[in-house]
Formats: sequence, C-alpha cells, structure tokens
Amino acid sequence: MISDLYTGGILDAAAAIPAAARLENPQATAKKISRVCGSEVEVDLSLADGVVSAFGMSARACALGQASASIVARNIFGASPQELYVLRDQMRAMLKEAGSPPSGDRWKDLSLLASIRDYPQRHASTLLIFEAVCACLDQLGEAYKP
Repeated sequence: MISDLYTGGILDAAAAIPAAARLENPQATAKKISRVCGSEVEVDLSLADGVVSAFGMSARACALGQASASIVARNIFGASPQELYVLRDQMRAMLKEAGSPPSGDRWKDLSLLASIRDYPQRHASTLLIFEAVCACLDQLGEAYKP
C-alpha cells in the first residue's frame, strides 16, 4: 500500500530538509525535474581540495524527493566526487535492481528509502538530488571511475 512509503523516518527526513539556500558564486549549478510528478531540485556546488566545500539547493519536491535531498544536504560536505558518483549508482541499484542501500555512516539514512523499490513511479523524484549533484560534478570536469 502506498501509505507504507511514508513511514520509517521518511517523513521525518523530509521535514528536516534544510531551508532553501542557494550559493552566490557556485562553481556549478544543475536543475533536475521529474517528468512523472513535476518534482524539481536545483543544486549549487563548489569543490575545494578534492571534496565538496559549498552546497546549496532548492527542492520543490514530493516527500520522497525532499527526504533524499534532505539527507544529501545534511551529509554532502567533505564528500569526494567519486564518492558521490558511487552514491548515485548505489541509489539507482537500490531502487531499480533491489541492490543494497549505500554503505558507510555518512549515507546510512538513505536506507529509509529502500521501501520505495516496489513503486517505480516514485523513483524519479527520489533520485533527482543525486542526478543534480552528479550533473554539477560533470560540469566541473570530474571523471567518474566506475
């Protein structure tokens, strides 16, 4: 049942989303929109010394999109580009291929979103933040090494 999606901390994560704050001079900006539901995430990103040093975003999304954006926003500082590309792939695999949730303490809260595996129409909004972050990294010329 679809109401099962909004349990296990997902609504708490969505409610804990940081206030929308955009960067004045980001090194990269990317916007992603779900064609399924109209959810939208726009991300600003800067790197220093090989890790995320500044992050801003605006998320106008459903509870699932807000939950994933909230978890990323609260944990992204200090993450390397490679870690973020791997994270995107782990989230895709978790949702679309019944893969394991992302590993490590930084991203453990993303396991809350495993409950939406059986609802493919919800995957796009949940993945927006990961796609936007990686689009920023692509703009910065970061090379993904799968």
